[in-house]
Amino acid sequence: MTNRQALKKEYLETKTRAGVYAIRNHLTGRALVAGSANVQGSLNRHLFELRHGTHRNARLAQDWKACGESSFSFEVLDMLKHSDDPAFNPTEELAQLTALWRQEVASGGEQGYDEAGRAPR
Repeated sequence: MTNRQALKKEYLETKTRAGVYAIRNHLTGRALVAGSANVQGSLNRHLFELRHGTHRNARLAQDWKACGESSFSFEVLDMLKHSDDPAFNPTEELAQLTALWRQEVASGGEQGYDEAGRAPR
């Protein structure tokens, strides 16, 4: 098996983790807090879109361009703990966890990048 094949196999076997993440602008104090079924994948997507000027959040993209990449940090705030309980609803748990973190980290209105009423990704 070649190194490339081994890396591909490892990637395909890696389990994705659901959780909440933040993107913070340390110059303006603004933040984006969101939840995702694949936290690391979402952070990678945000970084890719910002670096290529294709990000969906206009305010975040504008600040990225004005302040520069070094003014931002990308961090995982919390991971969803899986349960074997049949009543466990990971989508609902993720939404609640995201709401809790949005209360903790000011990320809405003028002080943030969050778009009201947006579901976790």
